[in-house]
Amino acid sequence: MGCVPPVAVGFFPLDEELELLPGQLTPRGQEQLVRLGAWMPFAQAVELFEDFTRVTVTEAWVRRHTEQAGAAAVAHQTAAVEQLERETPAPPVGPDKLCLSADGAFVPLVHKEWAEVKTLMVGEVAPPVIENGEPVVHLQAVSYFSRLTDHQTFARLALVETQRRGVESAHQVAAVTDGAEWLQGFIQFHRADAVRILDFPHAASYVNTIGQGIYGEGTPESLIWLQAQLHALKHEGPSAVLSDLHALTRTRPDKPELEAAWEYLDKREAHLHYPRFQAEGWPIGSGAVESGNKLVVEARLKGSGMHWARPHVDPLLALRNLVCNQRWAEGWAQIVHWQRHWLHAQQVTRRLKRQAARLTAASVIEAPLAAPPPPPVSPPVRSEGPASSIPGSHRPAANHPWRHMCVGRAQYLPAKPKKDAKL
Repeated sequence: MGCVPPVAVGFFPLDEELELLPGQLTPRGQEQLVRLGAWMPFAQAVELFEDFTRVTVTEAWVRRHTEQAGAAAVAHQTAAVEQLERETPAPPVGPDKLCLSADGAFVPLVHKEWAEVKTLMVGEVAPPVIENGEPVVHLQAVSYFSRLTDHQTFARLALVETQRRGVESAHQVAAVTDGAEWLQGFIQFHRADAVRILDFPHAASYVNTIGQGIYGEGTPESLIWLQAQLHALKHEGPSAVLSDLHALTRTRPDKPELEAAWEYLDKREAHLHYPRFQAEGWPIGSGAVESGNKLVVEARLKGSGMHWARPHVDPLLALRNLVCNQRWAEGWAQIVHWQRHWLHAQQVTRRLKRQAARLTAASVIEAPLAAPPPPPVSPPVRSEGPASSIPGSHRPAANHPWRHMCVGRAQYLPAKPKKDAKL
């Protein structure tokens, strides 16, 4: 079938009873199309939807309704955060061990601007397994929360996901991050006693910076040295490694970047105890959140030729979180609820405006006609000539020059009866 022509805005009681959404598609069709728009570019969603259903829609329609659905999801989650802050309910029972990570990924905006989207990853820690002779810890039941905002607002809004996953009530929680300062505040806000772990590949990059500065970039000496240092850091701890790094940086005072790399690691010495972290069954890498950046953010918002208006980023991120968290059915019910709420609010607003207009019109009709204001009174003018009028009368005085005019006399002298003509 072809595109359905637009229908005039109206009120349909059956739509209200069945809680239908406005549009040219059935509720199921609209849900399917929005879900496709969350997974792939809008043009591809149109093509795939037409192939599946033989119903034709425009790319602009898919874009508009997808962004509207995402805005409803954002509104629902923001309202949930406000309710949590207002009521402070007891958190749900969390699992025995949880791991969380947060990181950022840049997306292209209009006008050649780039902005950082922050993503939280929460996952349950599975028992270690041996891979290539070493214990490896995997995460399961992974979920994500993403927003384009500052780090303080992000920490607050992420409460809707950390509360749902039981981060506050979990028996043990670890936070594996790249060590950024804003992430320390994020951890303090959600779980102050979490075990803080610096992502091992991130620590390795700082060690490598010092090695290349001393032995040369890409040289065999630097590679052998790096392998030995990372093995010691991973299996023996940070004490000896940090001491050796400090001694090396002192030999090259002409390279301040080496001293800065050592200071970065030394400041986070408590986050580098990898032997203990592994013995306790924690992951030491933040690969899960980096994969989340690619899956949730970049796969949909960083395609070729894509440039997003800033207000449209969060709605797409909210939908991406739903589909990647495998919570679409629950999320779509919330989206429909909020869209129905907005429609009802718009109907109430229009009804109140119509009532106000009718009351205004009725008050104008029923009000008595007000007498027009009197004309301004000019002050009397004195004249040295003959009197202009008889006192108390509007008629000119007898000696007024105007009485001597034929016109004046014709108007003010009584007409004399005509005499009968003589025969």
